[in-house]
Amino acid sequence: MLPSYLYTYLDYVHNLRLEYEPSRKMSRRVATELLIALADRAPRLRGLRLECRGEKPLFDAGRDILDAVHTVCRNACELRHLNLRCLPFTLDDKLVQQVARGCPQLRSIFLDNHTLVDSVRPSSVLELLEACPHLRALGLHLASLSCAVLQVLAAPGRAPFGLLALQCSCPEDARASPVPNESWAALRCRHPGLAVELELEPVLPADCVTRVLQPAVPVTVLRLNLSGDSVGPVYFVAHHYATTLRVLEVRTSASLELDAALQELAARCSGLHEIHCFCVVKPSVLGAFRAHCPHLRSYTLKLKSEPHPWQPTLLK
Repeated sequence: MLPSYLYTYLDYVHNLRLEYEPSRKMSRRVATELLIALADRAPRLRGLRLECRGEKPLFDAGRDILDAVHTVCRNACELRHLNLRCLPFTLDDKLVQQVARGCPQLRSIFLDNHTLVDSVRPSSVLELLEACPHLRALGLHLASLSCAVLQVLAAPGRAPFGLLALQCSCPEDARASPVPNESWAALRCRHPGLAVELELEPVLPADCVTRVLQPAVPVTVLRLNLSGDSVGPVYFVAHHYATTLRVLEVRTSASLELDAALQELAARCSGLHEIHCFCVVKPSVLGAFRAHCPHLRSYTLKLKSEPHPWQPTLLK
């Protein structure tokens, strides 16, 4: 329940982070009412982040919340940051096009949520980039990316672009056309400070993984949760992302081959800040990361099985 006096001060809200529980009718109704009330005074709004807590009802498309977001974006002409990655609903072209029309000052938008369907086409992303020339951070599903999108981002007159987060977790991502290495190289040349975050889920078959992990991609954060081989991708990462990788998360089963791949990665990726492997590893793996990664600040490297959830070890 929100305090009633909050509505009195909506004119002064510049940044809103709103959490609600989709399975609780009261929580959902109050969240929707607050967004609709905020839409009437949205010109002052600079940042909006929505998060769901708990499970959503089965077959729930979230139309009430998404319609409210549409209404806010229609009026939020000064909006700088929009984060919807923690909404479990399918985001679509209409939403992206509404943001493009109503929020020309946008600096960051994250649409890379954990949904089973991606309905944002690359053409809508192109509209967004053309309408929002100051955009510097973008989160998408892989299926929403294309060579044309990278070309627009690499255009000579484009503002500096710093972060591209890609989610690969639905069937559309597995069927997406691969972006060639040359396009990534051109984007990296245009924006030397670019960081790419990749999250690869079990829906991706092995051949798709090799198409996504191109050598020229400046990967800083990589989360591997594959149903197939993880050893090959770890070796690839060690050889091609050694200068950029800062965070690696691997969810797979234990093996001697994986231990060897992780030790090579430790030797090559000296700039690593975090390593999280959710299977038991040999002591030599832990020793390799402690010895070769002086900037390491957090790791999950268990030498024996423990009750879940596994907690990371934090370093000072």
